[in-house]
Amino acid sequence: MASEQNTLPAEGLGGHVMGEHCTTDSPLPSDAGTPYGEIIKLGNVDCYVTKPPDYPHVNSKLLLFLTNGVGLHSKNNQLQADYYSKEGGFLVVMPDLFDGDPAPTAGATKTDEITGHESVIEQLKTKAAEGIKLLMIDLWLARHTPEKTYPIILSVLEAAKEEFADAASQVFCVGYCFGGKYVLKLASTAEITAGAVAHGTAVTLEDIKAVVKPVSFVCVEGDALFPDDIREDGRKYLQDNNLEHEMKVYGSVPHGFAVMGSYDDDLIQQAQKEANAQMLDWLISHET
Repeated sequence: MASEQNTLPAEGLGGHVMGEHCTTDSPLPSDAGTPYGEIIKLGNVDCYVTKPPDYPHVNSKLLLFLTNGVGLHSKNNQLQADYYSKEGGFLVVMPDLFDGDPAPTAGATKTDEITGHESVIEQLKTKAAEGIKLLMIDLWLARHTPEKTYPIILSVLEAAKEEFADAASQVFCVGYCFGGKYVLKLASTAEITAGAVAHGTAVTLEDIKAVVKPVSFVCVEGDALFPDDIREDGRKYLQDNNLEHEMKVYGSVPHGFAVMGSYDDDLIQQAQKEANAQMLDWLISHET
């Protein structure tokens, strides 16, 4: 069963730098607040754990939160985890997928475009720095393959179900960028009830075809990291096989837009709110 596609316009997409938004944090809004969870060990892995305000007096469900490349210690990611706890009543476990080795950021802000007013030397320096950063990210990805990452997730999940047995009657999963692929891996098993993916990175058609659990997709139109043809082939497969899913495609937004952060463009800010609501509503709708 599929939901109706809802697509936002795509003008202006070319102005965004693809990929950089899931390896660096965006500035936070001034009223973002402070993360209220704690970091503990689960399965010998550092995890950020955030609980709803009324836990354990009110039943909660377990939510596994799989991050982008910035990882566990990102304030943006921690506040995003808090959102699911506060607004959805989930007990959220966000593991360190990278064993203390998050993506190399080489600067905390987006790469500025060359304006044409820079000297040739300055332009060459900018291009060289971009090339070095891309090489560093490629080397980092080679260190964090599915063969290394997925066992970490399974270990944390088993430990979390034991530690928080009162919340483990149902297990849900969300994933952003890097973490999105692993939501689909879990959704191909009996480990979770339902999942949600925001602008997944390196998602293949085979990943989608393996899914047997309900999944919601937040997608970016023209996303080089989750190409339109793979997305649409995946949608067709899920529809043809009557697998429960929803897929919403957002235009004029960068890859990584759904992670908490502040954007000058009101359209991106509104899309971020819609994506958060889409994912949270999907999870809540599958609670029993």
